Amino acid sequence: MTTLLPAATTTDLRQTIELTVNGEPHSLRVDPRVTLLDALREHLDLTGSKKGCDHGQCGACTVLVGGVRINSCLTLAVMHNGEEVTTIEGLGTPEQLGAMQAAFVEHDGFQCGYCTSGQIVSAVAVLGEIGRGVPSHVTADLNDVAYSDDEVRERMSGNICRCAAYPNIIAAIRDVHEQEMAGQEGRA
Repeated sequence: MTTLLPAATTTDLRQTIELTVNGEPHSLRVDPRVTLLDALREHLDLTGSKKGCDHGQCGACTVLVGGVRINSCLTLAVMHNGEEVTTIEGLGTPEQLGAMQAAFVEHDGFQCGYCTSGQIVSAVAVLGEIGRGVPSHVTADLNDVAYSDDEVRERMSGNICRCAAYPNIIAAIRDVHEQEMAGQEGRA
C-alpha cells in the first residue's frame, strides 16, 4: 500500500517585524514560531544572550524589552514587533564596559561565564525595579522599597549560576547601587 504525502507548499509564512535592538533599528523576516532569543542569535548575530535551558528556568537568555527584563527563550519575536530590546551587547563594549559589567569583572561575579550575560542584564533591571519602587516577595514595607542584599537575592533568583558565584554577584550589584547613590548625592 502506498502512503500519499501532502503536496509540498510554497506558501511563505514568515512575517516581517521591526525591532530596535541596542538602539539600532532592524527589519527581520522570521517564521512566527521563532523565539526572540533565536531571532537575536540567528538573525542578528547577537550571541551574548545564551540558550541555557530553553524553558525559562535558568535566566541565561535574559534581555530587556522596553526596559523590563524577560526570558527571551519564552517569547516569540513577532510578539515584540515595534519594541526596543536591549541585550548584553547594548550595555557596553569590551573597550568601554557598562557599570554593571565592570563591577562583575571587579568582583569576580562569574566563573564559567555561561550565565553571566543574563545575570548582568537582570542585575541592571533589578536596580531599576528597586529605584522605581517595585516591590518583591521579600519587601517588608510596600510604601518604602529599599535596596538590600535580600531584595537583590530574591529578584535575582530566576538567574541560575551553576558555578555558585552568588556572593560575588551580590557584591557587584551592591557596588553599582552604591556608585549610583553616590552619584545622586553628588548631584543634589
